[in-house]
Amino acid sequence: MAAVINPYVWGTGRRKTAVARVRIIEGTGKFLINKLEVDQYFTEETQRSDVRAPLKITEMTERLNVFVNVKGSGKNSQSGAILLGLARAIAEHRPDLLPVLRDADFLTRDARMVERKKYGHKKARKSFQFSKR
Repeated sequence: MAAVINPYVWGTGRRKTAVARVRIIEGTGKFLINKLEVDQYFTEETQRSDVRAPLKITEMTERLNVFVNVKGSGKNSQSGAILLGLARAIAEHRPDLLPVLRDADFLTRDARMVERKKYGHKKARKSFQFSKR
């Protein structure tokens, strides 16, 4: 039994509670997110440009096929997770492009998360109305 070599390169991106699993392979520039085209999945132009940014800066837009599975959080966080996952996959696929991606700050995980709710409070910091008497 011969070992099957996986032609895909994987990258995982996270932002808030969104998780994006990104696969790239040499190809013609196809970009699918959850089996939909990018323009169908993201309605906002900023989100579309965010997810395409690593491809644009490395000039790989027409040379890679990108397949993404993303879940959790909202569309903005999902676009951030895809950006990170795609940048990591490109860095693994072509290590010579690592400085370009790092200079553009695409390989940095945004660590900001929702603060937990505290007991005796309505939300994380908001309290109930205080009455002295």
